[in-house]
Amino acid sequence: MIHTYCNSLTEYSRRKTREVFIGDVPLGGDNPIRIQSMTTVDTMDTMGSVEQTLRMVEAGCEYVRITAPSIKEAQNLENIKNELRKRGCDVPLVADIHFTPNAAELAATIVEKVRVNPGNYADKKKFEQIDYTDQAYADELKRIEDKFSPLVEICRSNNTTMRIGTNHGSLSDRIMSRYGDTPLGMVESALEFIRICESMDYKDLVVSMKSSNPQVMVQAYRLLVNKLDQEGLEPYPLHLGVTEAGEAEDGRIKSAVGIGTLLEDGLGDTVRVSLTEEPEVEAPVAKIMVDRLNEKQHQKMIEPVIDRLPINPFEYHRRVADEFLNFGNENVPRVIADFSKMGMVEVKDLKSVGHSYLPELDKWGMNDLGADYIYTGSNPVEFMLPNGLKEVLDYEKWERSSDQVNKFPLITDLQNVNEFHKKLNFILVDTDNYNQTIFGFLQKSANTVLILHSEQAHATASIRRFVIELINQNIKVPVVLKQSYPELTEDELMIYASTDAGTLYIDGIGDGIMLSPESTPTVDQLKLYNNTAFGILQAARTRITKTEYISCPSCGRTLFDLQETTAMIRKRTDHLKGVKIGIMGCIVNGPGEMADADFGYVGSGKGKITLYKGQEVVKRGVPSEQALDQLIELIKEHGKWVEPEGVTL
Repeated sequence: MIHTYCNSLTEYSRRKTREVFIGDVPLGGDNPIRIQSMTTVDTMDTMGSVEQTLRMVEAGCEYVRITAPSIKEAQNLENIKNELRKRGCDVPLVADIHFTPNAAELAATIVEKVRVNPGNYADKKKFEQIDYTDQAYADELKRIEDKFSPLVEICRSNNTTMRIGTNHGSLSDRIMSRYGDTPLGMVESALEFIRICESMDYKDLVVSMKSSNPQVMVQAYRLLVNKLDQEGLEPYPLHLGVTEAGEAEDGRIKSAVGIGTLLEDGLGDTVRVSLTEEPEVEAPVAKIMVDRLNEKQHQKMIEPVIDRLPINPFEYHRRVADEFLNFGNENVPRVIADFSKMGMVEVKDLKSVGHSYLPELDKWGMNDLGADYIYTGSNPVEFMLPNGLKEVLDYEKWERSSDQVNKFPLITDLQNVNEFHKKLNFILVDTDNYNQTIFGFLQKSANTVLILHSEQAHATASIRRFVIELINQNIKVPVVLKQSYPELTEDELMIYASTDAGTLYIDGIGDGIMLSPESTPTVDQLKLYNNTAFGILQAARTRITKTEYISCPSCGRTLFDLQETTAMIRKRTDHLKGVKIGIMGCIVNGPGEMADADFGYVGSGKGKITLYKGQEVVKRGVPSEQALDQLIELIKEHGKWVEPEGVTL
């Protein structure tokens, strides 16, 4: 299979796209990757919107998006724009449109860009399965063209740019009926609108393929690029974002797994990180992702060049690996916590990686983020580890250990190995510099797990190339992805690690993860590394260990305090391992952008909540003070509720 979605798999090379102007700030082409965000203030609050926009620009936003759900908000965009210009702020404004063509058509005469969602611009979603004939489908496309073409003409006449923004959760019934709930359906939804634009000789377009599931999102963007090339359409610039990523560390990790993977591919011309936090917090997080690419632009190509990719980049398939102990095959990816720079490990230190000793019970307790292994290097622990935790030692130390059964060796030089563990051996491989004889050894060996690391700035390309060689030689040893980092801020660590490891996990590569500090870590830093490792596996959908919240970042449509409500719901439900809860500020984002959720909590009016099971409405108009209790009852009714530990009935 040829990789037809990016320039190179062995060096960082940004895809060259068509340049479009959004006001005076060009996008695509040779321009820098732009950073943007969206206001959360009611659009009818002119001064509030202006003040928030100024804060966002100060934080690094180069474009600012404002919701315009109806004609009155679209009209008020002019007041907001005039006040901003009066204050010397020339940031281009983007109108966000759902459902309402008349609002889009007005906004296109006022602001520099409009965003439309092809899933709901010309269609009403009724969740119906329709068996279209080819003629009936063609008739539907003609109907869409008739409804959409006036906006195209207005944008062309006013030099207004348009984003065609597909959302995974708001695909039309027509698209769902023909293509299903798939990345292909997302791509085709956008292509229908792009073809209309090109037929009218309008090409000032930006395209996005957003989903709350980073796996689906990445596949859709890659497939979009592939289809644009196949059809000979323009290489339109891409707006990257993970829809409703959530808050705090989960939102940052999930965003970096999705957005970071595509940036590694060389895809993306503008980035928006969607966090359930104040919008001015989003730009600095996006900037960390974008700025890091500067390191990779000057890296030499990794040899040999990958000219054949034995991995389907448009569908998820986990690489086949043999099972050794609890690695490989159908085992979830394992987390190895690196304690090697800690010196002597004490009992209390293990709390940082999810294992707590309970002296009053003389027992160990393990939470959902309990590491599977600890690597202690040359400093073996001197106490008995809990049953759920195993130790890895440097080979030289293991060879002299009195316990060569319950501890496992990490080998860095095969030539100096006198004996192997009978069940599990770890071999550390530098994928930038290795001896080809390793492949011959692996063809014959058993009970071996590779720990792969690279010192390259573009480490994922180096590790990917090595794993592809394993696949080509039909070597099925499990692989652990190891990344080492200097002292970083919390945001930097989460984003760097999520990009590096997430890129490979999205492609089905990885049976374990090991995040290693380069200097002596504090206990708090070890906890951050451990939590980040589990967060990456969760975001990549390869190991689910906690409740997932698909919460929108709030906007002018929001009907309640999203941050406060999300915190309240999390407090009562964060023990529900594997359950996905959508928390949406308004009905626009309700059944659409929380498509991946098991249950939904959606604002439907002032003080009123609509509850969902999947995309099906279960209860409407629930008073907000009763809504959380009723959400919990709904979860119980569907067998997804467990009582928190320590709660007895």
